Amino acid sequence: MRIRLATGADLDEIVGVVRLVVPLMQATGNQQWGEDYPDRAAFAADVTQKDLWVAEVNGQVVGVAAICGDQSPEYADVGWDLSEPAIVVHRLAVDPAARGQGIALALMQQAEQVARERGIPRLRLDTNTKNLAVQKLLDKLGYVFAGEISLRRRPGLRFRCYEKFL
Repeated sequence: MRIRLATGADLDEIVGVVRLVVPLMQATGNQQWGEDYPDRAAFAADVTQKDLWVAEVNGQVVGVAAICGDQSPEYADVGWDLSEPAIVVHRLAVDPAARGQGIALALMQQAEQVARERGIPRLRLDTNTKNLAVQKLLDKLGYVFAGEISLRRRPGLRFRCYEKFL
């Protein structure tokens, strides 16, 4: 497995992975993603900002994560001070055919590496309350549950916020 920054040439594969993931998420009651989000434009913006990372196996993109400093304003609702810099993971997805190979773990470890390189000791993220797989991974990695929020961009859904200090 290779973890690297994504390029514009990866966008078709990234969108393809997300199109495989969304129906599986929705089948478990997790409506966090749909036809409208995340879309190609969101991933293209991540590429432009050099915030999008991919996992490759045999030259094929099998996982993706945006690793950036963008904190949702709603994070303040769990008591987080948004003036404190943090590395935030968004849009984490793994090709269903590649699950169980440690791809999500490797992408989360890349987030920690980015945090270390930037001298930022705090990592944060949110995930839908129905996304039990990510919650289990975060527990395994030592993230601490901080509380639940609603996000304006996904009305009617609840999200669990997690934080880790390096």
